[in-house]
Amino acid sequence: MDHKAFLSALPADLREAMTERSDGPGLWHLTGHLGAIVAVGGLIAAGVPGWWALLPVQGMLIVFLFTLEHEATHRTPFRTVWLNDWVGRLCGVLLVLPFEWFRAFHMAHHRWTNLPGKDPELAGPKPATLRAWVWHVSGVPYWISEVRLMARLVAGRVTDEFVAEGAKARIVAEARWMAGVYGLAALSLLWSPVLLWVWLVPVLLGQPFLRLYLLAEHGDCPEVVNMFENTRTTFTTALMRWLAWNMPYHVEHHVWPTVPFHRLPQVHGLIKAELRVTAKGYAAFTRDYLARRL
Repeated sequence: MDHKAFLSALPADLREAMTERSDGPGLWHLTGHLGAIVAVGGLIAAGVPGWWALLPVQGMLIVFLFTLEHEATHRTPFRTVWLNDWVGRLCGVLLVLPFEWFRAFHMAHHRWTNLPGKDPELAGPKPATLRAWVWHVSGVPYWISEVRLMARLVAGRVTDEFVAEGAKARIVAEARWMAGVYGLAALSLLWSPVLLWVWLVPVLLGQPFLRLYLLAEHGDCPEVVNMFENTRTTFTTALMRWLAWNMPYHVEHHVWPTVPFHRLPQVHGLIKAELRVTAKGYAAFTRDYLARRL
């Protein structure tokens, strides 16, 4: 059974119930996630003993807002449309990932998942050697790519094939106001280093963890149309699922992307017999990934 046949076989009332959206679960989750960022950031800013050890913790909390931004492109975390969009934009600012551009990128990724020449995620190859893996996981290529993207969009050059003509002005406008935010943040460093320690340094330290996580979603999966084969679900801890907004259930998300994040465990219960590609944790995936390259 492929993913289309699976969805077609489900009763209509179940499909309707599973895709119903609401604000409550997303707001509670967002409150917890942002609350953790504010709490850890407050400890760092206060200079508590051992504050430096909290920097990678803060980094992980911030960079995994990527999974919320990703989910907001589908407008599924919340029922209220503007809430999805503005939460996505906030995440985009913190991660230097323009939300409107990323929405177009991500929709193309879902349409052409893991298909070479079509999926924009494959525009840059997955690391094929240990040296390439270390470079990829460092996060440096990500930051270089995002700075170049911002510069291009601010200059008004939206040349990506997956971006609709009608979205280009909106994407440029967003990039320009984001650049203004970054300018103000840079000015603030002249009289206070607080943003350096509660945001900038943490996201640099946290990015390698996000790179490892994202590599598991489709890395070494077959380049085929069937979502049961081209995507991986990773079995992990409840804490990791919370941090990543249930996106370790990644096959589940790709098979049924209109389902809100908080119902993905239920989707897993429905499709677990159909899963083809899984990993028993991110350490196990990384070990196997590197073993195939050594």
